[in-house]
Amino acid sequence: MQPFEHVHGIAAPMREADINTDQIVPGRFMHKVREDYGRYCFHDLRFDPQGRPRAGFVLNQPAFAGASVLVAGANFGCGSSREHAVFTLADYGFRAILAPGFGDIFFNNCFQNGVLPVVLPADFVEHLFACIEAIPRARIAVDLPRQQVTAPDGRACGFDIDAFRKHCLLEGLDDIDVTLSMAGAIDRFEQTRQTRFP
Repeated sequence: MQPFEHVHGIAAPMREADINTDQIVPGRFMHKVREDYGRYCFHDLRFDPQGRPRAGFVLNQPAFAGASVLVAGANFGCGSSREHAVFTLADYGFRAILAPGFGDIFFNNCFQNGVLPVVLPADFVEHLFACIEAIPRARIAVDLPRQQVTAPDGRACGFDIDAFRKHCLLEGLDDIDVTLSMAGAIDRFEQTRQTRFP
């Protein structure tokens, strides 16, 4: 997993509340091999039934091309537990998602895939929306070591994050990596157990 420290990237706004995981990645793509999975990101919102880009959708607008930060409405990622929703966002290029709140399972899945979900006060998220909409290709800075988000106009806001999750993101570790890092201790435990209980 790619480590996360800082991102200073173009931000895309999605004001709508309750964007669910089926909107992020429609279920019919979930059987696909994870190769260029970003092409399915918000597929039915980005494209019409004939596969033509919808001009009004935010990610189809030139100002938001190459965005690495997504500023979202409340309860982003609600709905089913599909981890594919995070796959598609990560593969599309998003490193951080900023919102007043997230669906619980989606929030947890982000940490397993190198995406930083940041819960921010609703008034600061609104400030971010205003900046992004006023300044084409505005950039937002997300600093994980300092636990701070900085708006395009310099206004900053701190955020909370669990210390273990922060460590894992900084080091690029998912749960499997964490377990493998304890291989020596696991081997010693198994040897001791076999000796005591042959």
